[in-house]
Amino acid sequence: MNEKTDLTTRKENIVARRPDMPRVAPVVDIYENDNEILLQADMPGVTKEQVLINVDNGKLEISGMRKLQTKGTSTWQEFGDVEYRRVFSVPQSIDVGKVNAELKEGVLKLHLPKTEAAKPRTIQISTL
Repeated sequence: MNEKTDLTTRKENIVARRPDMPRVAPVVDIYENDNEILLQADMPGVTKEQVLINVDNGKLEISGMRKLQTKGTSTWQEFGDVEYRRVFSVPQSIDVGKVNAELKEGVLKLHLPKTEAAKPRTIQISTL
C-alpha cells in the first residue's frame, strides 16, 4: 500500500479554485489522548466531495470549497463562495495508513491515530 497515493487520490475531485474566491482559515480545535490526535474544523457549507485532506512529510493540509447555488439577483450578500484552507505540522508518530475523517453538519473531524511505538506503555518489572 502506497500511503502517499492513498491519501491524495481525492485531489481530482476538488472544485477548481477561482482567483476571485476568498480564502479563509477554518476555526480548528485539536485534542490529544494516548491513542490519537483529533482535529475538528468548522467548514460550513462544504460537502465531502469538496474536501481535500493530505498528509505528507510531517504536514497535514485540509482544504474545502463552499460554492453556493443561488437563484435570482442578489440584493444583499454576506455569505458566498469561499475556500477553506489550513496547514499543520504533525508528528512522525502518526499512523498515516489509519487516518480517517468524517464530515457532519459543517464540522470536519479528522482522527490521526498514533503508531503503537508512540503510545505510552507501562513497563513491568521482573524479579530475579
